Amino acid sequence: MSILKINHVKDLSGIGGFQLEAANITTNGTLRVTDLAINGQVNGTASSIIPALPGSNYYLTTNGSSLSWQEVSSSGGFKSMQVWTGNGTWSKPQGIRSILVKVVGAGGGGSGECESGGAGGMSERVIDVTNTSSVSVSVGNPGGGTGYSGCGGNGNTSSFGSYCSASGGYGANCRQQHAGGIGGNGSGGNLNVYGGGGNGHGSYWSFGNHTAGASFIGGTQPSSHQQNNYAHRHQSHAAWGAGGNGAGYSNRGARGREGVVIVQEFFG
Repeated sequence: MSILKINHVKDLSGIGGFQLEAANITTNGTLRVTDLAINGQVNGTASSIIPALPGSNYYLTTNGSSLSWQEVSSSGGFKSMQVWTGNGTWSKPQGIRSILVKVVGAGGGGSGECESGGAGGMSERVIDVTNTSSVSVSVGNPGGGTGYSGCGGNGNTSSFGSYCSASGGYGANCRQQHAGGIGGNGSGGNLNVYGGGGNGHGSYWSFGNHTAGASFIGGTQPSSHQQNNYAHRHQSHAAWGAGGNGAGYSNRGARGREGVVIVQEFFG
């Protein structure tokens, strides 16, 4: 078998041709190649050259002028969730770019003649945390329950830094005699919602509905016969931010429920 070795190939016309020398091709026009088989790496800086793949779990993307590889996990999607039922600090996990925050205020306390407390409000906000590392978290304490004709305690505000907050529900029998407490409200969010209001006093013998205001998270404590302190004994059996149920025959109403702050974390 014969072997022909050529060090230099040149189009003598020099017009629209090419030159091959020292493994470099120079063209005066467009070089068209069909059925190209490559044995080795393709390197260069032209926009049509694909950069070397850094590893698995990457996809090819462009900014409009150049190509690059980006890790799939950093492009978007849900990663994790953190929940606070007491004061604290949110610290950004690695790779997180945005968060969805839900803040619920604490519930107001119930009273002793069936009047019940209002629920805390709710605020929900999407926040870009690209340039944020941490945010203070404040969770409101609930209002306490009280006996006959007493004013139940107001629930306190929950907040996520200065981004959004939600006020607590009002205690029963406070804004008006024998009336249920009104709900709190959200502020600063993309969505701001009132908490549910509590029920007021009915006729002396029939008494009213004991049920307090429900929060965005859920409902309140169980209630029972008017000659019973049932709701007060089970005042922790309620959703975060719910108001406190009332009691009958001058028994003590239940306290409201603590607020809550929920942060869902996303890669993109």
